Amino acid sequence: MIKVHHLQYKAGQRNLVDNLSFEANKGEMLAILGANGAGKSTLMKLLCREILPSSGNILFNGLNLNTYKLADLAKTRAVLSQSNTLSISFIVEELIMMGRYPHFGQNPVVKDLQVVKSVMEETGITHLAKRDYNTLSGGEQQRVQLARVMAQVYDSDHACLFLDEPTNGLDLLYQQHIMVLARSLADRGYCVICILHDINFASRFADKILMLKNGKRVAYGRPLEVINCENIHETFSIHVKLMPCEEYKCPLVIPAVGFA
Repeated sequence: MIKVHHLQYKAGQRNLVDNLSFEANKGEMLAILGANGAGKSTLMKLLCREILPSSGNILFNGLNLNTYKLADLAKTRAVLSQSNTLSISFIVEELIMMGRYPHFGQNPVVKDLQVVKSVMEETGITHLAKRDYNTLSGGEQQRVQLARVMAQVYDSDHACLFLDEPTNGLDLLYQQHIMVLARSLADRGYCVICILHDINFASRFADKILMLKNGKRVAYGRPLEVINCENIHETFSIHVKLMPCEEYKCPLVIPAVGFA
C-alpha cells in the first residue's frame, strides 16, 4: 500500500530523514519508534504529504503520492495528530461528521449518517454523541478523534490511517483502548502507521516495526526480528533487559538501571 524508496528530507544542511526505504501493507500496523529528534514526526509529515521530500519517492497504492489530488487523497488517508484541542465548542457527533466532509457537498446523506453512527459504536462513544467535546476527558477526546478519522476513510478499500503518538498523555486504560482499536482497524484491512514511544506496545500490537535514529533506519521488520538489546541501545541509548512472555509474540522490554 505504501512503499518508500530512498526518502530524504533536508533542513538546511541537516538530514532530518536520511535515505529511508520501507513499506507498509494493507491489513498491517507499522509502528515507528525512536528517541526525541529521531525524525519520526518529519517522516510522518512526508507520508501525509504535509511536506515534500528533498529526494526519493513515496508510492501510495502504486502511484506516486505527489500525483494525487488532495480531494482524492482525503478519501483514502486520514491523520490523527498529537494535539487535537479545539478553541470552538462542537458536539461530538458534529465533530465526527467532519471526517465525512470529503465525501459530500453541502449536506450529508444517509450513508454519511450511518457511517458516523457505526464509528461511534465501534469506538464505544455512542453515549457521548450529544456531549460538548471540550467537556470530555483526554481519553474520551482521543477516541472521538479516532472515530473522526475512521469516518473519513470508512468506505475505502485501500485506506491508510496515520496515528501520531495516539497514546500520548493517556492513562493505562485509555492507552489500551486506543491500541486495541488501532489493531482492530489493521485487522479489518486498513494500513495503520503509528508513531509510538512505548516499545512494549509496539511489539505487542504492530506487525512490523521501524526504528529510527538521526533520520536513519536502525532496524525494520517483525517485532521478533528487531526487538533486541542491541537495536534498542542503538536507537534509544539505553540498556534494557528482555523478559520472555508466552502471551505475546515478543519479549517484554524492561529498562536496566543506569544509562549508556
